[in-house]
Amino acid sequence: MEKLIELHDIVKNYQVGTQAVLALRSVSLDIIKGDYVAIMGTSGSGKSTLMNIIGCLDTPTSGTYTLNSKDVSMLNDDRLAEIRNTEIGFVFQTFNLLPRYSALENVMLPLVYAGVDKGERIKLATEKLNSVGLSDRMEHKPNELSGGQRQRVAVARALINTPSILLADEPTGNLDSKTSEEIMKLFAAIHAAGNTIILVTHEEDIAMHAHRIIKLKDGEIASDLINKNPIY
Repeated sequence: MEKLIELHDIVKNYQVGTQAVLALRSVSLDIIKGDYVAIMGTSGSGKSTLMNIIGCLDTPTSGTYTLNSKDVSMLNDDRLAEIRNTEIGFVFQTFNLLPRYSALENVMLPLVYAGVDKGERIKLATEKLNSVGLSDRMEHKPNELSGGQRQRVAVARALINTPSILLADEPTGNLDSKTSEEIMKLFAAIHAAGNTIILVTHEEDIAMHAHRIIKLKDGEIASDLINKNPIY
């Protein structure tokens, strides 16, 4: 089995005023290519800090992080931005769509930054929106879409560069229960197609869709269990 992520003795300290906060305490963790992992924990558990390190939005104080055979532990901001653009697709609770852009234009954005020509951008973004069930909403702007449709646009955008990881931070936090289930079914289909998914959530019922559930407490891994009955 191919290791996609290897975290070894990850420590993260923050300085808040005069106080040092130890957010992660020697966290070691491997994630295999094709895994579907939920990271859980209450506020202050360290799950957001761990997500930021996995997503190359932050670097550890000490320890090593290897992503797709690259040591990304101590890269500078420019190199981290490159890794984020090529290796990681982000889905956020607040969707993070540009309000003046259509669904198609929002999905195309990462390809603009990657230097892909316009014809190819339109083709790829159209394919991705079709794959998430939005073939009839491509020219709609975010305020013309429901919450679930906006999250589908965000998922299509996250997948447009064919990333190694889909990293989802509380992806159903702003959705009602019925729409949440629809988005989780979409995630199941994305995982079934071979994608690696890391889901950060504080909701037990959302975590139960994952095949592996990691719980953090006080900056440490409290449990790391295989979910034998994931919800599909």
